[in-house]
Amino acid sequence: MSVIAARMIELGIELPGANPPAGNYVPFVRTGNLVHIAGQTCKWNGVMQFEGKLGKELTVEQGQKAARFCLLNILLQLRNACEGDLDKVKRAVRMTVYVNCAADFYQLPQVGNGASDLMIEIFGERGKHVRSAVGAHSLPLNSAVEIDAIFELKE
Repeated sequence: MSVIAARMIELGIELPGANPPAGNYVPFVRTGNLVHIAGQTCKWNGVMQFEGKLGKELTVEQGQKAARFCLLNILLQLRNACEGDLDKVKRAVRMTVYVNCAADFYQLPQVGNGASDLMIEIFGERGKHVRSAVGAHSLPLNSAVEIDAIFELKE
């Protein structure tokens, strides 16, 4: 069993199959040693977990949970890009967190921490990454959060 798979079991994380793309695009592109993961929402096992706007219908805590689901969906796509072996990940490089939020909502970094904290719990030092958090007036399927990411793979 891989180190990352064992760590995920310790954390009680079980990954199902990946969500199919919601449009005319591919879920990831590998170029050289980089994998670019398309934006992933908080849809889990076919059900949107958190719909609506942060600062209106949803709290920061709900946004953090939504961000965690987004990261789990990123890991599903990354696992596919790594042919099933997440130990091939050398490091997380970048995440962009899009938050469906009210115009006066400013706690974007706190929402993003839901995904960033989990990334580091799973990958340790390899999970440290740069990040942007951006407010959006709407997201696909009324998802509360959407995240895209870039990873570097081992040679």
